[in-house]
Amino acid sequence: MSDVARLAGVSKMTVSNVLNDRPRVGDATRRRVLEAVDELGYEINLTARRLRAGRVDTVALIVPRFDHVYFAELAACFATEVAQHGRHLVVAQSGASKEGELSLLSQARLRQYDAVVLSAVGLTYDEVDALRLAQPLLLLGEQDVPPQFDHVSIGNHEGARLAVRHLLDAGRRRVAVVDGAEVDHAVTDGVDDPTSGLRTRGWRTAHEELGLVPDDRLLLGGAQYTAEGARDVLAGALARGLRPDAVFAVTDEMAYGVLAALHEAGLRVPQDVAVVGFDNLRGSAFAVPGLSSVDPGREWLAQQAVSLLERRLAGDESDPVRLTTPVHLVVRGSST
Repeated sequence: MSDVARLAGVSKMTVSNVLNDRPRVGDATRRRVLEAVDELGYEINLTARRLRAGRVDTVALIVPRFDHVYFAELAACFATEVAQHGRHLVVAQSGASKEGELSLLSQARLRQYDAVVLSAVGLTYDEVDALRLAQPLLLLGEQDVPPQFDHVSIGNHEGARLAVRHLLDAGRRRVAVVDGAEVDHAVTDGVDDPTSGLRTRGWRTAHEELGLVPDDRLLLGGAQYTAEGARDVLAGALARGLRPDAVFAVTDEMAYGVLAALHEAGLRVPQDVAVVGFDNLRGSAFAVPGLSSVDPGREWLAQQAVSLLERRLAGDESDPVRLTTPVHLVVRGSST
């Protein structure tokens, strides 16, 4: 700006007035300043301006993994929403670890963001409770969170109940669950993992509503939330003689592995075994057959989360909000 002022023969304040389109500059002076700007190739440092104003127009979304399609689609929803408010989205990967989450929440990094959305996996309740951030922090996920934070969770139990009830209503009676976590029959819901536990509880609820007793031998865990893991888990169960007539995979990615295992075993979908997933990924409509899946309400989640953050950034100090996404079942050829 000093260089522009020197070349145009004016003060820095006059240059500032021209660049900010203030009215108290004569036309001739304005033209002289703009010609100097063009000649020197001067560009306004927007980052410095925003830092001085106390905002950087950037929201951070911290997710566990980039290689899970669900998080890619979730990030796309958030990018669309923050853009509606004139902000940009930065997406970071924590590696699903406490160390990764704490590193991304360091003060040096936080200065780059106006607000943060964290899908917490590694941090414990007490560690989240100890966080002291100058920026608004909104938490995603199924873990219990301290009462001072806004929190949006997925309708896991209801979604799983819808999926399994759909299979039971169609006359299926041996509905297996392919889970990403290890199955522990000492745990009430079969798995000691918040998301999986809620989805397994939905499996139980659907049976109980019809007066049926679910067979815990149909709980198949350890698929590591991957298509490869699900294929191997189900293939191993089939080799041991397990004969489900339906499978509920707790994610769509695992459902793809389930479809592969059934095909390799010579079983037809849905004639021999019906399949339902959870996440309603865009690719699920193009599986063969099309994969029935629970839509978890990603767009709704992003809309509500960004709206909450904007309220906090505007100074809203009302009580923290707890929201659960509405879910619905999208029925395709894999279950009908």
